[in-house]
Amino acid sequence: MFYQFLYPLHTLFSGFNVFRYITFRCVGATVTAFLIVLMLGPRFIKFLQEYRIGQVIREDGPESHLSKQGVPTMGGGLIVFAMIITTLLWVNLANVHVWIILFITLWFTGIGGYDDFQKIKRRNSKGLSPKGKMFLQIIGALLTGFFIYRDPAVNEALVLPFFKNFYFDMGWGYIAFIVLVIVGASNAVNLTDGLDGLVTGPTVVTSAVYLVFSYLAGHVLLAKYLHITYVAGAGEVAVFCGAMVGASLGFLWFNAYPAQIFMGDTGSLSIGAALGGVAVITKQEILLVLVGGIFVMEALSVILQVGYFKVSGGKRIFLMAPFHHHFEKMGWEEPKVVVRFWIVSIILGLSALATLKLR
Repeated sequence: MFYQFLYPLHTLFSGFNVFRYITFRCVGATVTAFLIVLMLGPRFIKFLQEYRIGQVIREDGPESHLSKQGVPTMGGGLIVFAMIITTLLWVNLANVHVWIILFITLWFTGIGGYDDFQKIKRRNSKGLSPKGKMFLQIIGALLTGFFIYRDPAVNEALVLPFFKNFYFDMGWGYIAFIVLVIVGASNAVNLTDGLDGLVTGPTVVTSAVYLVFSYLAGHVLLAKYLHITYVAGAGEVAVFCGAMVGASLGFLWFNAYPAQIFMGDTGSLSIGAALGGVAVITKQEILLVLVGGIFVMEALSVILQVGYFKVSGGKRIFLMAPFHHHFEKMGWEEPKVVVRFWIVSIILGLSALATLKLR
C-alpha cells in the first residue's frame, strides 16, 4: 500500500524514492510487524484470559508441562494478523506471488484456529480428527499448487541444490510435489510446537534465510551470478518474509520461557504452510529440509517412534516423541532444550546460505 501510494510521489519529493527498494521495505515490514505484536500482545493476552481461551495439556505429556494448563493459546492469530497487515502495507499489491502466499497462510490459519477452538470448547477433545485435518490441508495445498502451476513466472521444474543448471521437469506432477512440501512443512512445524519459544526461534531463522533467497531469486543479475533460478517478482516475497521475522520476534517477547501465551495450531500450521509456500515460489524447496532442519528432525522423530513401536511390538527409540521431549526426559531443563535447538537452527540456516556458492 505504501508502495502504491507513496512511491509515485517521488516525482514531487525525492525522499519517497526509498519505497522503490525492496531492501528498505523488508526492513520496514520487519519493524512494523514486530511493533504491532509488541503493542497488541498484552491486550490480546488479556482478552484470551477473560474468555478462558487456554491451553489444554495432554495427560500423557511430561509432568512438568501440567503447570502450562490454561495458559492463553491461539496466539498464532496475532502473528498472522501482524503478518497480513504488514505485508499489505509494504508490499507491491500487484504481485501475484504474495497473494498466493497470503492465501495459503490464511487457509491454514483457519484450519488451525478451528482445531484449537474445538480443543478449548470441549476440554477432552483432541480437536479435528487427523483425517479431517489432513483433508483440509491437502485441499488448500492443491489450490495453492494449481495457482503456482498457472503462474508463468514459476516453472514446474524441480531445481536441485549443489548443481548448476540441473532441472527435473515434473509437469503436472509438480502440483503433487507442492502439496507434499506445504503439508509436510505445516505439520513439521506443528509437531515442533511443544516448548516455550521452541518454534518461534527457528521460524525467525528460517524466515530470515528465505528473505535472502526471495530477494536473490527476484534479482535477475544476482540469480544469474549465483546460478539459482530467476523468478520474476519473487523479490516481493522477501517483504512477506520480513513481516514473518518481525511478527515472530514480537511474539517471542511473550512466548519466551515462561510463556505468557502459546501460538497453538492457529500459528504453527499457518507458519509451516507459509514457509512451504515461500520455498516453492523461490524454487528452493529442497533446501527447506536443511534450513528448517529442526522441524524436519522433530517430524522424523515422531515417524520413527511410531513406526518402530508398531514393528517392534511396543519398543521405543526415544524416551518420548517429538524428540524435544526426549531431552526433557533425560533431565534437561526446558530453556536449555530450547536455546540449544535455536543454536542448531542458526547453524543450519548459515549452512543453507553457504550453499549459494556451492553450485
